[in-house]
Amino acid sequence: MALSVSAVVLMLVVVWLLVRRSGLKLSHALVCALLGFYLASSSIAPSIQQVTANLAGMINGLKL
Repeated sequence: MALSVSAVVLMLVVVWLLVRRSGLKLSHALVCALLGFYLASSSIAPSIQQVTANLAGMINGLKL
């Protein structure tokens, strides 16, 4: 599953806000990014992708 550009931009904005406002250190954000890359190449990646797709489907189905 490829994330859409808007989801990537949203996550980038959230990380930027956490670094600037909540005291998240840049080194911590980089470690989290590296963890994401390692998880993407692990055997648990399909499960993570399925959960992410299900969450996106649930959010898409919300009627506000």
